Amino acid sequence: MFDKLKTMQALGSLMKNKEQLAEAGERIKAKIEAMRVEGEAGGGACRAVVNGKMKLLDLTLDPALLAGMAVDEKTRDLATSLIKDAINDATQRAQQQVQDLISREAEELGLGDIGGQLGGFLN
Repeated sequence: MFDKLKTMQALGSLMKNKEQLAEAGERIKAKIEAMRVEGEAGGGACRAVVNGKMKLLDLTLDPALLAGMAVDEKTRDLATSLIKDAINDATQRAQQQVQDLISREAEELGLGDIGGQLGGFLN
């Protein structure tokens, strides 16, 4: 209960200093846009890279997997599954990094664990 009270007091004082809050928001936005997070599936046969906005930036498939896709329906199904898994892995890792970033910024602003609470909206 006292932690919530401290957080509310910190938010109140922070609202008085809107410039500090705006600067923190800009820092977070820039770091999220610059973030590059890789995920993989199939022991690295498929790799995906997303940014902090969860936008897919790159997708790489192992050449052997690509060759198999041209001839075999089963391999195409496997590739589809690996692509989904790699993208989901990258997205999950990126969400965690964004949440960690928000938590660190909140700590620096004296807001305690509110960053973790705010970051939870990403999931």
